[in-house]
Amino acid sequence: MSTRHLPVLLNESVKGLRAERGGVFVDATLGGGGHTEKILEAHPDNIVIGIDRDAQAIARTKHRLQAYGDRVIYVHAPFSSIESVVEQFANGKVDGILADLGVSSDQIEDRDRGFSFMQDGPLDMRMDSTTQKASAASLLAEASEDEIESWLREYGEERFARKIAHAIIKQRRFGQLLRTTQLADLVERTVSRGMGGHHPAARTFQAIRIAVNRELDEAAVLLECAPRLLVDGGRLAVISFHSLEDRLVKNSFRNEARSSDFVNVYKKGIVPCSAEVCSNTRSRSARLRVLSKETI
Repeated sequence: MSTRHLPVLLNESVKGLRAERGGVFVDATLGGGGHTEKILEAHPDNIVIGIDRDAQAIARTKHRLQAYGDRVIYVHAPFSSIESVVEQFANGKVDGILADLGVSSDQIEDRDRGFSFMQDGPLDMRMDSTTQKASAASLLAEASEDEIESWLREYGEERFARKIAHAIIKQRRFGQLLRTTQLADLVERTVSRGMGGHHPAARTFQAIRIAVNRELDEAAVLLECAPRLLVDGGRLAVISFHSLEDRLVKNSFRNEARSSDFVNVYKKGIVPCSAEVCSNTRSRSARLRVLSKETI
């Protein structure tokens, strides 16, 4: 029941929310519960509505945060449903919203979830297998070459998108891709290993995962809804992990800040310090942006 996930930009994000002032907050990506726990510690009256589409994450975090009792409300749902969740549990307004858009270490390191190209497992990648029908394996079995190329190019920013997509389609003549190592090996045979020793399948796995879970669509809905759910003085803090996500967040915050109702607090965002990157290499690409519903 324990979590292996280390929360990224922990102090910076909770400070950005101004959680020490007290109030009702939403952790839209509950994950391992690290951010939620820090918010609860910031003020004795804080309440957190924790949303996650991963039922396993909720079960682990309930165990971790059981000492906080009813100060935590657990909601099994995608964060695109944040508006209805806040309406149900907080009468439509909250003091702060946090969203960490990354995949948790618990998900990556669980071989049965199929997120990692580093270990063998079923080619799944679903955040919520209870409601999502299409796994990565079924998606790749049914998609056209053009669709696969589009995912690799748009979601993975893969320069060999056409070549990899063609190899996947060709492989289907001999049987369906069902295992993570099958896909990773196929990409490695198709594309030479890049500079710096990065595995050539990294971008492909990112792209397919995003397609399976409609991650950018989910993020777009969150960014559209969240600002209007804030009370005056409330804040929205979002942590992104790759350029596609960060571009969405940056553009959304910039557009909101064009009105007099919102301020883009950190225009260039905040990145982890060198000490955090050394202790948690998965934090190296993280960037925190904060939007405030007020003028400062």
